[in-house]
Formats: sequence, C-alpha cells, structure tokens
Amino acid sequence: MSSEDDLLTALLSVETATIGHMVSHGFMSPQLQCILPNVRICGLALTVSLPEDDGYSLPFALQEARRGDVLVIERLNDNHHACWGAVMTVAAQQAGIAAVILDGYITDISAIISAKFPVWCKGRSPLTTKRGKTGGAANKKVTCAGVVVNPGDIILADENGVLAIPKEEMASLLDQALEIQRQEPLIIEKLKQGISLADIYGL
Repeated sequence: MSSEDDLLTALLSVETATIGHMVSHGFMSPQLQCILPNVRICGLALTVSLPEDDGYSLPFALQEARRGDVLVIERLNDNHHACWGAVMTVAAQQAGIAAVILDGYITDISAIISAKFPVWCKGRSPLTTKRGKTGGAANKKVTCAGVVVNPGDIILADENGVLAIPKEEMASLLDQALEIQRQEPLIIEKLKQGISLADIYGL
C-alpha cells in the first residue's frame, strides 16, 4: 500500500472473519461485542491501562489521541466497574476517537447508542469508576481480552469481533483477504447451482 491511510481505508472492506481464515492470533475474546449493529471500524491503537476504579486516566489518555485512533482499554484487575459512559463518549468524539475496545463494562448504554459511537465491551454495569488516579497509564503495551496490543497496532473490529495486529503484518495479509472475499460470492453461487462444497474445494 502507498500509505498508512490507504491501508486503513482498504481494510474497511475486510471482515475480521476473513482474516480468521488466514491466521489464528490477534483475535480478542468473543465475549467483546459491539453495542451497535452493522459497524466496522479500522484504526491505530491508542492504548490505556486502567486499574480498579481509576477515573482519571482516561481523560488524560484522550489528550494523546489523533483523529481516527481506536482507544483500547485494558482493565487490569477489575471486573465490576464501568469505566465508560455518556460523558466519556462525548469527550472521545470531540477528540476524534473512532471507537473504543474495552475489556470491561460500560454504563449509559442508551446515550452511547444515541451518539452512534461504537464500543466493543463485555457488557454493562451500574458501578462506575471514581475520581482519583490509581495507577493507570497511556500509550504502553497492554493486554486486552487476551491479546497483547502495542500503541500503533491496527485494530479491525466488526459484528464478528475484534482483531489487533501490527501494521506490517496486516499489510501483508490484505491482498489475500480481499481475494478470499472476492471468491466467496462465487462459491455461494456454485452451491446454489447444486455443486457440492467438496467438489468446489476439490476434496
């Protein structure tokens, strides 16, 4: 590809499941699901490590955002607090964040849906983070939903799930992914004509 922007634009035509035919790493836990239907996003990771009920680190992280970044939040040792809600959604939109990938919970889900802001998360919780910094950090390596993510990795997320892969590797997979997707409608048409999948695959 001629540039980073070209790669990100081209990847918006690729399903995460297509990459799943090609590699087995980089896929976050299927527990993470988007609160909006029929959404696909692609951008560079802005990473945040967020412990317990830390309510200060996310606003600081947004100061590092570039337009189009995908905010990837590692929740460390917490499995109860919602660190994302209506206020953070507006702040993220103002900062140009394209989406949030969160290994944890959200609140204010109706407001986030109304804002049409894509968030992949584990679910919702009424217990929220509090004012006070307790050890969070931005733009460092994190582990989100079982996948190690470095700042600047490519995040591709859609209705099937979330994928995080370094830029160079994702660029090397692009052409094959597009070819797989080009072939799929042809295979489906042959199936509709009565040709068996075994014959199509030459088994």
